[in-house]
Amino acid sequence: MFKQYKIKDYRFRLVAYVVLLTIIGILAIGSAKESVQSKQIMGLFAGLIIMVVVSLLDYKVILKFRRIWYVGIVVLLGLVLVPGVGKESGGATRWILIGGFQFQPSELCKILLIVFFAAFFMRYRETLNTWKILLSSIILIAIPLGLIVKEPDLSTTIVVVLVFVTLIYIAGLSYKIILPILIVAIPAAIISLVLMLREQFPFLQPYQYSRILSWWDPDTYTDTSRQQQNSIIAIGSGQLWGKGLNNSSITSLKNGNYLSEPQTDFIFTIIGEELGFVGCVLVVILIMLIVFECIWVGKNARDLGGRLICCGIGSLIGFQSFINIGVTTGLLPNTGLPLPFVSYGLTSLISMFIGIGLVLNVGLQRKKYNDTFVKKENIIE
Repeated sequence: MFKQYKIKDYRFRLVAYVVLLTIIGILAIGSAKESVQSKQIMGLFAGLIIMVVVSLLDYKVILKFRRIWYVGIVVLLGLVLVPGVGKESGGATRWILIGGFQFQPSELCKILLIVFFAAFFMRYRETLNTWKILLSSIILIAIPLGLIVKEPDLSTTIVVVLVFVTLIYIAGLSYKIILPILIVAIPAAIISLVLMLREQFPFLQPYQYSRILSWWDPDTYTDTSRQQQNSIIAIGSGQLWGKGLNNSSITSLKNGNYLSEPQTDFIFTIIGEELGFVGCVLVVILIMLIVFECIWVGKNARDLGGRLICCGIGSLIGFQSFINIGVTTGLLPNTGLPLPFVSYGLTSLISMFIGIGLVLNVGLQRKKYNDTFVKKENIIE
């Protein structure tokens, strides 16, 4: 499982981007809620150790255990819904208490689903466009999605669907199938939005209707739109350089307790208010660089499995970041989703480091494969 790799092949640039982004997150978390900052620092060091270990594992061996990963996903998500095991907070049951720590299985399951479908699509790449494999794929993703919806956790459901669509497209889904799906999906999405605005969509909870309506018409639904409106004001008040971390300004919305749980889903608001436009741009650029590095490593991967792992992790970070920042800036309805490497949450942070570890291993394998290929060519000549 462990192989000998060359240190020069290690993607230290990617590691640097991730560590810098996490440090910015730790600083912002300390300003938002100082009592949890030390836990996030511990998460950084634990994540780095786990990342290094995962990066030295042969990802092809990891892919061989796809059935175990899938069973683990279903079991973990199922345990959350077991009375007495799952912990309820804010009307949702998404956590499991282990000792004194909260564990959110859906965060780890995002990574495991990428690994599982990377192995699955690589195994059936020649028959991917047959109805048997397509139907099997839909059933396999529908089971964990159903469990996530049951929590309920609509935002995670959306992200998982987007990542799954990305994976199956990269795996080689035929345009003959994509086009009919788009022809049906686009009108369906428009109809769904209309039904949501009329509160007639059958799959949403009352609080989810409330969030959508308050986003669509914040002046009418002032009570439920207040958090997002305060977030927009706070980000704008930071102007170019911000008010400074841990400031005592009486004009700060954070200091006035106008933002609930700012260390988690609305951490980008803290960055906007205290580090200003420059801080926001820095965070966005770092996220873009991380996503680009993941895709670049995937582009040069030795096989389809490695390519799917890298593009899956990259798309997960990209989609989740877009949704989180979209919520804090009012571009999207309010939903609870952490900003990768920045928001407080040990499960999310360590899960993301596991994902980066997998990408690093794919990058290490690429050079080793090319050296072997060159040697074979020389022998033939």
